[in-house]
Amino acid sequence: MLTDLHVGQYFTNMIKLSWKKLIIFAIIIGIYTGIVAMLPFLKDTSFQDISISFERWILIGLLIILNSESPKDSALKCFIFFLISQPIVYLVQIPFSSMGFKLFVYYKYWFIWTILTLPMGYIGYYIKKDNFLSLLVLLPMLIFDGTHLYYFVTKLIYAFPRYLYSTLFCLIALFVYVNYIFKNKKVRLLGNIICIIICITAITLGYKYRHTYNVILKFSSEELYFDDTYDVSFSDDQYGPVDIELYDLGDEKVYIINATFIKSGKTTMILKNDQHQYTFDLIIYDNTYELKLLEK
Repeated sequence: MLTDLHVGQYFTNMIKLSWKKLIIFAIIIGIYTGIVAMLPFLKDTSFQDISISFERWILIGLLIILNSESPKDSALKCFIFFLISQPIVYLVQIPFSSMGFKLFVYYKYWFIWTILTLPMGYIGYYIKKDNFLSLLVLLPMLIFDGTHLYYFVTKLIYAFPRYLYSTLFCLIALFVYVNYIFKNKKVRLLGNIICIIICITAITLGYKYRHTYNVILKFSSEELYFDDTYDVSFSDDQYGPVDIELYDLGDEKVYIINATFIKSGKTTMILKNDQHQYTFDLIIYDNTYELKLLEK
């Protein structure tokens, strides 16, 4: 029955993954990923995660494996798919990047993973056997997806609602993989228990080790002098602590404004003492910021 959570299996059985379809799909997904990676309005959102992390590629790899006819077929199709798609991601971006072909310095990391798809695709084929050994074969992929869930939880807490899509994708994918791949009820039950454990662990660790961003916002200078007689604060303290410290540059010491951001967003920073007050407009991103002096 379709209602028995086997929609994914019916869907994959309907796909006849010929080499022609595989190559066309690799080209399309490579072009799509390259374009998405360049769009400025998608910066620091879930939509660009496909160009950075693995959670979507795990899904694609599993679809290839499930539609392969043998371990050898699975290994070769996984390898060829990634061998085609990953370079295209960079080739699409080269005409629009100041780095030009130097962008391929980032491909080395993905090429290593491309090589690894040969043994992973070969071994991964055995998840189709629908037994406890199949679950053991799938387990590293579940754990790998769980590490991505942990990462996105840390980012989601920092920048809610951004990264909500990627967080839900990883969480839902864990249970989809187990319930769509396995018909054996005992294997599926154990798989779901493992998924629950992975989710609880990832979410707990993600909350405990949430993303933070430590940065020096200002150095004391002739244009903007301040020292320990000044106080500094944000208009909203939910963004984290900020203070003035004496910083050792080696040959001299200088006062700095140091902040640890625990949340992205927009706020106001006020620097003042008895004689002077400076107000700054502050926009906080994932790993950067914009600080603009508004008034003295």
